[in-house]
Amino acid sequence: MHSPSIPRHPLRFGNFRAYLLGRLTAVLAQYGMMIVLAWQAYNVARETMSTGAAAAQLGLIGLAQFLPLFFLTPVTGWVADHFDRRMITRFTLLLLVLASGTLAFATYEGWVSLPLIFGIAAIVGVARAFNGPAYSALAPNLVPREVLPNAIAISSVVWQAGMIAGPALGGYAYAAQPWGAYALASGLFAVALLCMLLIGPVPQPPRDTSRHPVRQMIDGLTYVRTNRLVLATITLDLFAVLLAGATALLPVYARDILHVGSAGLGHLAASPGIGAGATALFFSFRPMRTEVGLKMLGAVVLFSIATIIFGSTAFLPRAIAPEVGIAALVLLGSADMVSVYVRQSLIQLHTPDEMRGRVSSLSQLTISASNELGEAESGFLAALVGPVAAVIGGGIGAIAITLIWAKLFPELRLARTFDPPETRAAESTQEPKSIQEIAQ
Repeated sequence: MHSPSIPRHPLRFGNFRAYLLGRLTAVLAQYGMMIVLAWQAYNVARETMSTGAAAAQLGLIGLAQFLPLFFLTPVTGWVADHFDRRMITRFTLLLLVLASGTLAFATYEGWVSLPLIFGIAAIVGVARAFNGPAYSALAPNLVPREVLPNAIAISSVVWQAGMIAGPALGGYAYAAQPWGAYALASGLFAVALLCMLLIGPVPQPPRDTSRHPVRQMIDGLTYVRTNRLVLATITLDLFAVLLAGATALLPVYARDILHVGSAGLGHLAASPGIGAGATALFFSFRPMRTEVGLKMLGAVVLFSIATIIFGSTAFLPRAIAPEVGIAALVLLGSADMVSVYVRQSLIQLHTPDEMRGRVSSLSQLTISASNELGEAESGFLAALVGPVAAVIGGGIGAIAITLIWAKLFPELRLARTFDPPETRAAESTQEPKSIQEIAQ
C-alpha cells in the first residue's frame, strides 16, 4: 500500500523539481549544440569537399564524441557510485558551459575550423561520459520507490521536450546568427548548473572499500551480463539505433536531398522529439503495465519501418518529400520512446542503488554507441554507398536484428511487467498490485 505520509506525485518533491528543470535546460543545450556542430562541420567541409567526403566528417564528429565515452565508461560508473552525484553533474555542466562558450566566441570572431569543432566534440564527449551516469543514478534518490515509475515517465517527457525544442532552437538561432546558437547553449548549461546547485543532500549508497576499484568496475559489467532481461533491452537498442541512424544524416538530407536549409533542418531534427514527447506524456498519465517486452520489440520494428520511409523521401516529388520526411521522423521518435521507456524502467527498477551508476554508465555507453558511433557508421557508409542507401539499408538491418533478438532472448518476449521477480513474489503474498498501480 502507498504510505499516506508519502506524496503520491514526484513533482511534490522540491529536489525532483529542480532536477527536472536542470535536465530540461541541459538537454535543450545539448541537442541544440549537437545539431549545430554537425551542421557547421558539414558546411565548413562542403566549402572544399564533395558531398560524400563532407558526410564522412559527420562520422568523425560522432567518433570524437563516442571514443571518450568508450574509454571512460568503467571509470565514470564507478565514480557515480562512490562520489556525490550532485557534484559530478555540477563539474561537468561547468565544463559544458566553457566548451559551448568557446565555440560561440570562435564563431563570432570567424576562426572556427574543423579541428576546433572536433576538439570541442571530444570535450563534450568527456563531460557527457561523467554527467550521464551521475544524472541517471541521481534520479531514483530524489523520490520514493513507490512513485519512481511516474518519475521516470515525467523525466522522459522533459527529456523529449528538450529534444523537440533543442534542435529547433539551435537551427533557428544558427540561421539568425551562427555564434548565437552556441551562446544560447552556454546560457542554458549555466541554468542547468544553477538548478543542480539548488538540490539539497540526497541519499548516497555506501562506499565499498573492501575490494579494489577495478573489481568493482567489473561488477557492473557482470551484473548486466547475468541479468539477461536488462542485457536484452540494452543491446537491442544498441544495434537497432546503430544500424537505423537516419538522424545522423539529417544535415545531408536538409541541404542536398530535401533542399530545406538550416531552418528546415530545425524542423527535421525536432520531429523525432515531437513523437517521442507525445508518447512520453501519454505514459506519464497511463504508465505501461503489461506485455512490456513484446511492446518493446514491436516498437523497434516500427522504428525501423519509419527509418525506411524517411530514407525513401529521396524518391518522392520535392513538393511533398519534406512533409513525408517529417511525418516519418515523428513516427520514428514515438516508437523510440516506447523502447526508451521500457529500457529505463527495467534498469532503474531491477538494479540495486549501489550499482546504478555502473549499470547506468554501461547503458549510456550503448546509447552513445548507437547514437554517436551510429553517426560515424552512417557518415562513413553514406560516403561509400550514398546517404539514401545508408538510411534504407540501416532500417532493414534493424528489423533483422529485432527478429534475431526475439529468438536469442526469450526473457524479453516473456516480460509481462516491470516488476523484478522478487517484488512480484513478495506482492503475491500481500496484495495483487503492481508498482505501476501504486504509482497511479
